[in-house]
Amino acid sequence: MRPALPLFSYALAVAWCLPPSLARLTSRGVSAPLGLAAWLCAMGSVLAAAGLGIQFLFRTIGADWPSLSRALCRSVAGNACTPVVYRSALYELGVAVVALAVTAAAALALWRYGRRVQGAGRRSREHAQVARIAGRALAGTGALVLDDPRPAAYCVPGRALARTGPIVVTSGALAVLDAPQLAAVLAHERAHLAGRHHAIVTATRGLTAAFPAVPLFTRGAAEVARLTEMSADDAAARRAGRGPLAAALLAIATGTAVPTTTLCPPDTSGPPHTPLGGPHVSGVPRGLAAAGYAVPARVERMLRPPARPLLRAVVGLALATVLAGLILLPAVLAAVTG
Repeated sequence: MRPALPLFSYALAVAWCLPPSLARLTSRGVSAPLGLAAWLCAMGSVLAAAGLGIQFLFRTIGADWPSLSRALCRSVAGNACTPVVYRSALYELGVAVVALAVTAAAALALWRYGRRVQGAGRRSREHAQVARIAGRALAGTGALVLDDPRPAAYCVPGRALARTGPIVVTSGALAVLDAPQLAAVLAHERAHLAGRHHAIVTATRGLTAAFPAVPLFTRGAAEVARLTEMSADDAAARRAGRGPLAAALLAIATGTAVPTTTLCPPDTSGPPHTPLGGPHVSGVPRGLAAAGYAVPARVERMLRPPARPLLRAVVGLALATVLAGLILLPAVLAAVTG
């Protein structure tokens, strides 16, 4: 019993106390990939510590159940817990009921997690089927176009569109984007695919469904979604420029063409500013738009000057320290108590 307590205490402390501090560190998206790694590592660290604690607990149960039974009884009743009590059939029945309740709760958490992940996979396959049947290739981009007046751009991960290209753009998006802006949107979606962001977001949302009362998972899922968008924005900005990306986000979000020059001075990091049309094809479900998440904050972030090197270094060092602690502490606790 004792080896499990430090691990359970660590898991509870990280799950309830770390989220506010970590959110402040990652709020501005400075070193977004490192911030994303910190949130994911925190979740993994809590799950690993809890898993090790359960392993130690079951090992104790198997090795010396009478001692564990006595310790549980005395932790609740103190000196009133006599051998007559903790060796009685009624006490054994109560412990069995508690064990069954814990097992049922674990099974429910796994079921909720599986249902959320399977639902996300099913929706992805449905989008892929629509795009494969109705979409047409957008020459020179590796993307498909769907004929829909609603501006949207998204990617379908996996093998569903491997032959035709995993990025889908609607005709409504092509109507409001010029060439540099379209290049920025495509770079954004390619960054999502390269980073496997859909799998990461799906997994963290699954943890929220499985453990809805745990702050690290509930707040962490939202922070992970935000940081994946920021990471993809940073990758797209490096390729196509911050101005075209900001204008593209606003254009898709509002359905109105937004010249890049109205937001900031001309951006010379991308190709020349020329309008672009495109083929028109058939419908896509709403909700996966490239500019569908926290657009004002992301546009403001793109239009701000990049963070100063000193600030990036300080935030990076702080996040690296958090990462090291999240990796080392459970290992040390497991080694010491094991």
